[in-house]
Amino acid sequence: MLGSTHGTLTTHFRARVVACGEEPHAAVHSMAVAAAEGDLDVSGRPLHAPVPDLDRFFRPESVAVIGASDTEGRPNTGITRQLVAWAERVGARLHPVHPTRESVFGRPCSRSVADLPEQVDLAVLLVGDPLPVIEELGQAKVKFAVAFASGFAETGEEGAAAQARLAAAVERSGLRLLGPNTNLNAFEAFRDDLDGPAIALITQSGHQGRPVYTLQELGVRLSHWAPTGNEADLETADFISYFAERPEVGAIAAYVEGLKDGRSFLLAADRAARAGVPVVAVKVGRTEAGARMAASHTGKLTGADQVVDAAMRQFGVIRVDGLDELQDTAALLARARKPQADGVVVYSISGGTGAHFSDLATGAGLKLPTLSEEKQRELHAWIPGYLNVANPVDNGGHPVGDWRGRKIIDAILADPDVGVLICPITGPFPPMSDRLAQDLVDAAETTDKLVCVVWGSPVGTEDAYRTTLLGSSRVATFRTFGNCITAVKAYLDHHRFAASYRSPFDEAPRTPSPSFRKAQALMRPGHQLSEHAAKQLLRAYGIRVPREQLVTSAAASVRAAGLVGYPVVMKASGARLAHKTELGLVKVGLTSASQVRDAYRELTDIARYEGVELDGVLVCQMIERGVEMMVGVTHDALFGPTVTVGLGGVLVEVLHDAAVRVPPFGEDQARAMLGELRGRALLEGVRGGPPVDVDALIEVVLRVQRMALELGDDLSELDINPLMVLGRGQGAVALDALAVCR
Repeated sequence: MLGSTHGTLTTHFRARVVACGEEPHAAVHSMAVAAAEGDLDVSGRPLHAPVPDLDRFFRPESVAVIGASDTEGRPNTGITRQLVAWAERVGARLHPVHPTRESVFGRPCSRSVADLPEQVDLAVLLVGDPLPVIEELGQAKVKFAVAFASGFAETGEEGAAAQARLAAAVERSGLRLLGPNTNLNAFEAFRDDLDGPAIALITQSGHQGRPVYTLQELGVRLSHWAPTGNEADLETADFISYFAERPEVGAIAAYVEGLKDGRSFLLAADRAARAGVPVVAVKVGRTEAGARMAASHTGKLTGADQVVDAAMRQFGVIRVDGLDELQDTAALLARARKPQADGVVVYSISGGTGAHFSDLATGAGLKLPTLSEEKQRELHAWIPGYLNVANPVDNGGHPVGDWRGRKIIDAILADPDVGVLICPITGPFPPMSDRLAQDLVDAAETTDKLVCVVWGSPVGTEDAYRTTLLGSSRVATFRTFGNCITAVKAYLDHHRFAASYRSPFDEAPRTPSPSFRKAQALMRPGHQLSEHAAKQLLRAYGIRVPREQLVTSAAASVRAAGLVGYPVVMKASGARLAHKTELGLVKVGLTSASQVRDAYRELTDIARYEGVELDGVLVCQMIERGVEMMVGVTHDALFGPTVTVGLGGVLVEVLHDAAVRVPPFGEDQARAMLGELRGRALLEGVRGGPPVDVDALIEVVLRVQRMALELGDDLSELDINPLMVLGRGQGAVALDALAVCR
């Protein structure tokens, strides 16, 4: 069964050391090693995700329970009892710790951590304030600890300060901490009678993982559950990196309310992508209300959702919206074999069902190829000739009740263009539905192609469903059309992504370019640059700007116009001048010396009236024909510098048509950004217009990315708007630019 029953450099090094679980005093050594190994990018950030050794967390040899109890009615008693049972299952020695008890559940009880009879791998803290215990655990060389206590960052500023103190104590101690504000999910009982690739589960809210956990009752194996809580230390990224290296893990399912650190998450996602392990995630925060609730629950920064969405897509993380989609998609990706083709055939006993499902599937982006005439003739040997078998395939009902049903299924699966067969069964109609389900299961056992069934009955107690379909490890069974389509699309997209994935971190610049040294001299910390200065910054990175001169007199403006060449554009230029057009500080299409002289006087008069300080007036080459685009850099609170491209000019504020990526990324992602734009047809030429120089636009995006990587936090904001993209082979020119230095 595959489906379910329901639808700065030192700072960066410091972070890396803590993530690796190294002793704090090893930081300087680690910095030197990292630099020598060349695993830092040009801004000093790590290029590879550390993989924490969590074996002794999930499979400890010895466990201490601090605050253990066996007094009935006490909350700690139930937790202690569950931990005793878990320790027995994993073969760990459990040591209760309590200052006033001689024994707990018949086991000798130590009065303090210092009195433990052996060094333990894992300490579970059943105390209201874990902070005083952390130092003791560090002195005892405990590897891992779990803190259940709440009242930290999820409660507001005071709690956040308490969590910061806890995190600092953990860092000093050298141990790794799960929590606080976590629960017992890591110590659940996992079925050991299931085989096949498993799902590893990560949740920040434990209850949200229950639908995935219950997949075990449907035959889907679960190997781990990491309830990360507030992530004062161990975070989602640590577990993704660890699970991606586990041979038994076929997919990682995650419920994420907030990311602790964007860079760590991307490095972990990159590690999973390199290993070919799919990551499926529900990420809360698509709406403002959802973001507020997520922050209040976990005390984490949710991040701009558009950036989160783009970052996940960049690194192959499959984002779904609901817990039902999470379980169905993760189960399919964990268990299904690599697709043989990307064609999907819909096979049904009803023309209406087939048409409905096909509409939904095609709208979602699935490829439904028309079967060849030869294949259609073959199918019509068993299906009446008046029925459509081009795809979707309508068998009319009766053939599924006899020997013809299996012949039809085998014939469809034999088509080399078909990689997925989906059979929606809208309701039970025994005995034909029983025969159809069995034929599908039997056929799935003989092929490497994916066979999916949507069992539409709201009852779900039918033998064909409970025994035949759910009893198969080769058929993916769903309860809704939507979940099936979501999962199948994710399955095909993942394998397409994995087949061509090249880690952008491997190609990230390690050393500054000559452009960086030129740019440094132009930066003015804490200031916005004038348009002229911002264009010099672009020119330093090889981005083309118009011919222009900065002048400070009417006579100079006339001389400049002669050098630049008529017609010209004249603009006021000043460090604090962002919206020139609205103030009337731009003059376009000037064709004579008298117009230039008058324009200079008018521009300076307006500036004086508006109280705008100018560094001069720009006399610019006028460039008219092309498509106006926008390319920019902003800083995201989670991911740092991000690069945006979209329609420019006035359209940027009207249509909000833009795509974003988190550096580093390659040319393929830059082109994918353009593919996401609603107005991308403008680049191809519309109403008889010629196509524009898309390659030049891509080159500008990549050069801006280099700026973002090299200048890092020093460049707070960059806005090239408009970037005029000219006809094919003619390049792109930055007509205006704004840059803000941090």
